[in-house]
Amino acid sequence: MPFPDEVGRGVTVVDYQPDWPAEFTHLADRLRAAVGDRAVVIDHVGSTSVPGLAAKDCIDAQIRVDALSPDLVELLENAGFRCRPEPWNRVEISSGQRCDKLVFAPPIGERATNVHIRLTTGPNTRYALLFRDYLRADAKARASWGAFKQRLSQSVHALADYGQIKAPATEILMLSAEHWAADTNWTLS
Repeated sequence: MPFPDEVGRGVTVVDYQPDWPAEFTHLADRLRAAVGDRAVVIDHVGSTSVPGLAAKDCIDAQIRVDALSPDLVELLENAGFRCRPEPWNRVEISSGQRCDKLVFAPPIGERATNVHIRLTTGPNTRYALLFRDYLRADAKARASWGAFKQRLSQSVHALADYGQIKAPATEILMLSAEHWAADTNWTLS
């Protein structure tokens, strides 16, 4: 469920915005200030991290940590971020494995962001980075994925429905990404 200030936001997929990398850098600086050396790496993930890819105007950041612990919630909440309470924002299945995570919304009134906290070596961490790197590398896949999301957003206006419909298509995309990873010897960096 969205926070009250997020209610009523529809799903709009826009063309790639050249400001997204700088906006991520600003967000990453704030996150690093909030969590300090608990962050092993802070990655720009999701569609806004792929130059040329149409996306929802929502910056996704991934904080890689060695351990998920309650103090991470306190650190980010002290910086104004809001821990999302939904079960699907606490656990995800990636490569058939249950992966714990935390997801945070931005402070009230700030630009749309999702901050994902995942274990450094988790399969869900790898998944997010493989998605990004594959779409950065494959122009045809990037164009097709962007066109799919734009068409979907024109017919499905509720964010939850959009995500539910997109999920199985993402799994198909990731099959191609896994083949690309094997062919190129891609590894988590």
